[in-house]
Amino acid sequence: MALKGNKYGTHRVIEPKGVLTQAAWKIDNDMTKRYSNEIICDVISLNIDSASFTQIEEACGGDETKIGEMILGIVAERGKQQNPVTGSGGMFIGKVAYIGEDLQDRDLKVGDKIASLVSLSLTPLKIEKILAIHKDIDRVDIVGQAVLFESGIYAKLPDDMSEPLALAALDVAGAPAQARKLPKEGDSVLILGANGKSGVLCGYEAMKKVGETGNVVGVVRNPAQVPGLMELGVYHKVIVADATKPIEVLEAALEANGGKEYDISICCVNIESCEMSAILPVRDDGIVYFFSMATSFTKAALGAEGVGKDVTMIVGNGYTKDHAEITLNVLRENEKLRKLFDEKYC
Repeated sequence: MALKGNKYGTHRVIEPKGVLTQAAWKIDNDMTKRYSNEIICDVISLNIDSASFTQIEEACGGDETKIGEMILGIVAERGKQQNPVTGSGGMFIGKVAYIGEDLQDRDLKVGDKIASLVSLSLTPLKIEKILAIHKDIDRVDIVGQAVLFESGIYAKLPDDMSEPLALAALDVAGAPAQARKLPKEGDSVLILGANGKSGVLCGYEAMKKVGETGNVVGVVRNPAQVPGLMELGVYHKVIVADATKPIEVLEAALEANGGKEYDISICCVNIESCEMSAILPVRDDGIVYFFSMATSFTKAALGAEGVGKDVTMIVGNGYTKDHAEITLNVLRENEKLRKLFDEKYC
């Protein structure tokens, strides 16, 4: 009988001891070790976190060979895909290869295709070979294996959509689920990074919640993106502003909301220094939700204090109850969004 590991995976931590796998510098990715409360998957693709992939691509000058070498180097050194600069990872899709005897009661069998819903920054990963790098969608096809711990969450890939489509949506599943939970009818919601995957999904869910009396406004930097977003029908208005320039965002955002501050802002931008653009337009006692691994929570906390903003700031937890089903249902409900994801991210 296989040994039983720790529910949260600390048996795989190499250094430093005493921390969870996400905080660890190096973890054990030896796939010949089989624990009774682990699942091992043959990985098909990695969806690298947007902030992480952007950083890697810039560091490599966009060269695919160098990008692959950097990813292989990170995994070889750390036992997981955790960007040492951003600290973030991503997720994988794969085929179940092993289910420990303690997890046999789960609705899962060897051969099932699943998407991990926990970060690659805490997931033991071994890459044998990189097959392809898709720079436009932050995806890396590999031959390799990954471990899910007893506490790890996952979703079976649905039968009614392609694997790449499901992966693209599940990669940001926490965001639209929060966009459904946070607003109420009549609220005004500002979404930065409105043209990205998480942005359009958040816009769709927010529009449903705020209703006819609410106002959902998207922020993009490229004016050419505005007509397409309005055609999608996921925003009441789309404004053009640079999210790294908070006064520029503030002025454009207030104009789009009748001069009033917003009840909620959601930051989906995958670059640094956008914290104050999310905070400034929000009223006192409002909510700022950061769904970006490029966020500096030091900048956010000290910045809000510095401008006297009494706002509730929420860390972008990638997990919200039923978030996988909520997100996949968006693509089932909205043909325009599904078509966009099929064309842009698959």
